[in-house]
Amino acid sequence: MKTLLVPVLGLDGLRAIVDTACLAGLRFGSLIEGCSFQHALADYLRGNAAGNLPWHFEEQVRASEVARAEDLARKQAFADAMKTRAMRAEAAPGSEASFRWRTEPLRGDHVLGQQARLFGATVIGRPESSGASPDMATFETLLFEGGRPILIAPPVAPASLGETILIAWNGSTETARAVALAEPFLRRAKHVWVLAIEGSSVPGPSAQELAEALSLAGIAAEARTLTSSRISSGEIFLAEAQALGCDLLIKGAYTQSRLRQMFFGGATSHILRHAKLPVLMAH
Repeated sequence: MKTLLVPVLGLDGLRAIVDTACLAGLRFGSLIEGCSFQHALADYLRGNAAGNLPWHFEEQVRASEVARAEDLARKQAFADAMKTRAMRAEAAPGSEASFRWRTEPLRGDHVLGQQARLFGATVIGRPESSGASPDMATFETLLFEGGRPILIAPPVAPASLGETILIAWNGSTETARAVALAEPFLRRAKHVWVLAIEGSSVPGPSAQELAEALSLAGIAAEARTLTSSRISSGEIFLAEAQALGCDLLIKGAYTQSRLRQMFFGGATSHILRHAKLPVLMAH
């Protein structure tokens, strides 16, 4: 996690995102790179079957100076938030956490997904929770095309990050990949919980087996398996994370298909809407 990407989409809610990135950066001595993100024409056409462009995109096309002013405002807000956290500006990663700003904005969901492949993680807000947070289409492109984990900041900046970790285990390939990518956090944690819910897992190793595997790798972990209840697995994971005092949740995203989650709900969808602690996700 020596490099972190923070795409800035707006100013509302940016502080919590930057604070979360700084907590991760201080933990690993990371270089945090902020960049202005703008939707491309293809992003809008993908979401508009009739091909109707929203007025604000047409406005950007007609007046590029508006986009430049937005970029400057985002750069200044990012730098101010970093300086408030006493972070220093730096051009390259070193032993201490630092930040820099990408000169050129990233335009388009696919471009953002491609750039994310260069970083240890990308830090964003909960999708569609604030002006600084991505929409679901951008989030999913980043998730599926980035190939790296996404660190999702809660609406209110956390006081700590990665001291006590809950792994939302369901035996899946996606969650196994998320656990592997989260290893830098796991190795620095004071306590790691592996939580499984009966009836909410796919065929695969149990929570106890994962805890034992982590222990063999030098990561002390404790397993818990809960019986299913009337509330959803996403609600249980969040409730248990709060009860155990966790400040990071690790979750594999979309073990069920996105279409199924759209109609029937799922742990990923619930956590994306309601998490009040940082969440590390991967697919």
